[in-house]
Amino acid sequence: MNKRVLALSVACTVGALTLSACGGGGSGSADGTVTLKLVAADYGDKASNSSTLYWKDVAKRFTAANPKIKVDVQVINWNDIDAQVKTMIQSGNMPDVLQTGGYADKVSDDLLYKADDVLSVGTQADLIDSFAKAGEVKGVQYGIPFVSSSRTLFYNKAIFKKAGIAQAPQNWAELKADAEKIKAKVPGVTPYALPLGPEEAQGESLIWELGNGGGYTDSSGAYTLNSPKNIDTFKWLKSNLVDPGLTYAHPATTDRKTAFADFAAGKAAMLNGHPSLIQMAKDGKIDYGTAPIPGKTGPLKSTLGVADWMMAFKDNGHQAQIRKFLDFAYSKENTLKFDETYNLMPVTEDTLAEMRSNGKHDDLKPFFAQLPDAVFYPLGDTSWDAVSAEIKKNGGTAVDGDPAKVLGDLQKSAEAARADQ
Repeated sequence: MNKRVLALSVACTVGALTLSACGGGGSGSADGTVTLKLVAADYGDKASNSSTLYWKDVAKRFTAANPKIKVDVQVINWNDIDAQVKTMIQSGNMPDVLQTGGYADKVSDDLLYKADDVLSVGTQADLIDSFAKAGEVKGVQYGIPFVSSSRTLFYNKAIFKKAGIAQAPQNWAELKADAEKIKAKVPGVTPYALPLGPEEAQGESLIWELGNGGGYTDSSGAYTLNSPKNIDTFKWLKSNLVDPGLTYAHPATTDRKTAFADFAAGKAAMLNGHPSLIQMAKDGKIDYGTAPIPGKTGPLKSTLGVADWMMAFKDNGHQAQIRKFLDFAYSKENTLKFDETYNLMPVTEDTLAEMRSNGKHDDLKPFFAQLPDAVFYPLGDTSWDAVSAEIKKNGGTAVDGDPAKVLGDLQKSAEAARADQ
């Protein structure tokens, strides 16, 4: 996420926090006052909705309740936060608390507290289990989920009606049949928008692989990019969607932002989307529906989950103060306000229950249903960033050429990346 949205896909507005500017590390004073340095990502797209406003309000209320702990808030935009944090770390100017897109590289450098060390039992127990587990490295949780996103199928009801389709497809065969009807009866529309370009090829690929019982790793954590099931998935996409012209002519160079824009303009009939597409569709006056993503033999029971992360650094030695701050930040009052401000998905059980029941978020209910069983990238593997970059760069070409060769090359790259760790 710039939109990692959350993608949750999750565009900054779909799901990612940022705090800006650099500054000195956490500090203490003669009277025992400690200053925590909080660095976070900015989910806003203008000054009036910058995450700076949210975090400064949280910091003010926290210090009012804990006068001996001040919080220096720094919000950085998504394009710059990784580079600025890297500079902070290299210069020894560590934050105490960081909220951004990934955590595993900090674990490999032994920079972080374990989640057990900086969360109360109650706060840790309130985290949605599937997201908490995604924050683990070798069975130990370091990454603390902060906001989330999941995926579901979006379809254009008006286009479906013109094509004589009564309901959303539930499996691949139905999806293909519906796409054929749309191509025949609604010219000028892309029946299924398949974005396998470099923006988020790793997300769309994994969704389709999950639909065939595949995925990026096996139960032991070993990479399985070229498993028979994954190869079969891309062969199906090539033979049933790409070659017959039921999707984009060149999915490997088509990004998610293009697919989303096409759907919001009424130019695409179906696609896998995250919550940010809801507002885009409404702005485009699209009468849309959502449904579970079709798998090979039936709807997916679990779909792609995406999260942005909070983490706590050991360098300044402020474990007790960080624990107090994180317990405050993860209270329902604060997490609910953030999620509602940016139309993001929760990572805590109490906020999920509130958003499900308060009547304000009916359009998010299909996504809420997916959260407990969400499947994640292998985020705890320190080689994943390199592997993900290769999938973004080359994965989409599996529907252009020989899927076995493309996925085989990706598998070799993944094994090499892991060996370098």
